[in-house]
Amino acid sequence: MQKVYSVEEYIEEHGHFKDALNTLRDIINSTELEESIKWNAPVYSLNGKNVLSIGAFKNHCGIWFFNGVFLKDEQKLLANAQEGKTKTMRQMRFENTNDIDNKAVLSYVKEAIENQRLGKEIKPDRTKKETIIPKELQQVLEDNTKLKTSFNALSNYKQREYCDYIAFAKREATKQTRLDKVIPMILEGVGLNDKYKNC
Repeated sequence: MQKVYSVEEYIEEHGHFKDALNTLRDIINSTELEESIKWNAPVYSLNGKNVLSIGAFKNHCGIWFFNGVFLKDEQKLLANAQEGKTKTMRQMRFENTNDIDNKAVLSYVKEAIENQRLGKEIKPDRTKKETIIPKELQQVLEDNTKLKTSFNALSNYKQREYCDYIAFAKREATKQTRLDKVIPMILEGVGLNDKYKNC
């Protein structure tokens, strides 16, 4: 999908749901939420905090409430896109404009705004997972002070990426090849997948 620069462009690109998306947009824009494009889709925020987003797929369009888990959902309009995986986000899906009850949608949007105002959100789990350093890397770290200092300066997440990359290799030869590959990267202070994250 090409990069979208405006909400109008996004809606035009999803022409089969144009009327429904415009209806949802009008409802949301009747509130104080600020409209922008993030992650190639229309996102609506309050004081810089994402509250909801609209989007379209092949068979439906809808609203995604970032902290939808806190909505009362008295009219049973919300769905969890990935049961068991998605903790906070909830969706309201529509197959066409006729499915949209403007009054109901607006009440859910206003409730989401109020929840945001109250600071209702589930904080991400920041507990550090233990990093288990594979013996191959541990040996090299013990023999090379500079490498050990560089490794210790990396974030816990980046350390774990390197450790898993080496540990998950099945053959000893592969472990050695991977170790040889990552040593200069660790010395540079970069993460294993940093080059992909900046694309």
